[in-house]
Amino acid sequence: MTEEFHRIRRLPPYVFAEVNKAKAGARARGEDIIDLGMGNPDSPTPPHIVRKLVETVADPRSHRYSVSRGIPGLRRALAGYYERRFGVALDPETEVIATLGSKEGLANLASAITSPGDTILVPNPSYPIHQFGFIIAGASVRSIPATPDEEMLRALDRAVRHSVPKPTALIVNFPSNPTAFVAHLDFYKELVAFARREEIWIMSDLAYCEIYFGDVPPPSILQVEGAKDIAVEFTSLSKTYSMAGWRMGFAAGNPRLIQALTRIKSYLDYGAFTPIQVAAVAALSGPQDCVAEVRHLYRERRDVLLKGLHAAGWDVPAPEGSMFAWAPIPEPFREMGSVDFSKLLLKEAGVAVAPGLGFGEYGEGFVRIGLVENTQRLRQATRAIKGFFGRHGLHSNSVGAEHVA
Repeated sequence: MTEEFHRIRRLPPYVFAEVNKAKAGARARGEDIIDLGMGNPDSPTPPHIVRKLVETVADPRSHRYSVSRGIPGLRRALAGYYERRFGVALDPETEVIATLGSKEGLANLASAITSPGDTILVPNPSYPIHQFGFIIAGASVRSIPATPDEEMLRALDRAVRHSVPKPTALIVNFPSNPTAFVAHLDFYKELVAFARREEIWIMSDLAYCEIYFGDVPPPSILQVEGAKDIAVEFTSLSKTYSMAGWRMGFAAGNPRLIQALTRIKSYLDYGAFTPIQVAAVAALSGPQDCVAEVRHLYRERRDVLLKGLHAAGWDVPAPEGSMFAWAPIPEPFREMGSVDFSKLLLKEAGVAVAPGLGFGEYGEGFVRIGLVENTQRLRQATRAIKGFFGRHGLHSNSVGAEHVA
């Protein structure tokens, strides 16, 4: 009775726990901690979305059970978004399902399609659910490079030739959490051709598609001809509309994968609260000025953060998208590792970041910095970091770092 449960044994210790414990302790002592470690949007949900929620929740009929795959109007709204944004036609009945955030959809689809011992290809570093959803389901995970380029494609080819059993599914996530890389359509074309040839499912996490800093919006893998033969894509309202706590996401694409997710969810939940789904329709189909405003907000924060870090002597590459900067640990601190560096930064600068090790072993040597505070607090954070470096005898001409972009 004292032995650990089987599926829990497959999960490693929570890497972020040590930093979270130190952060909680500092706050309990009354210290001012600038928390850049969580990917938790701090902006309010746009007012027209909130008004629709309030209006709908006042109707007692909306208090009953919903349906796990989402109300028809919401699935139509998501299909309409894909048509406008990507030029992709989706059948709301067979190619779209609502999820309780993209994380829940990813985990439940992993459970639906995985047999014990399956091999799954996952970028490393990547968002933890990408690998642990499949590990919980009984699969083995093989790491591949996280960059959307020839290096990843070569690694995929090697994985297919040298994995036993042959991989059954592949995860991709661009714009990426945590690395902030953005993929281009030509890369997706090669990826789809590979997956169709090798008969491998693709699960694309597109949660950050509206937070980008270049001139070209990130594409959807479903824009590629034939992608729906093998791919399903997850999106979320969390970052685009500052609706993280509302837990509203979607899966779209291959009908067989959508049906598998629909079936397993029918056993597990009754769907999101109906007023939240109605408000999500207002988000997708209503005025979109708020999306551009969110994008501008994160761009401004990115620029302030990078300017301050560079002034402090921390050479952090500019993220192409997402709400994060993926920062190589300065060379003098590199040997202590990302967890101890994060704890030291918290202790001496009052700034919390996420240790790269929490995103996979190849995240070691980096920390993830979230753009989740206003510009004033970000300037305060970079001044504190500059002071921290200075106390260790490090200045702008003595702190080195490698670019990852």
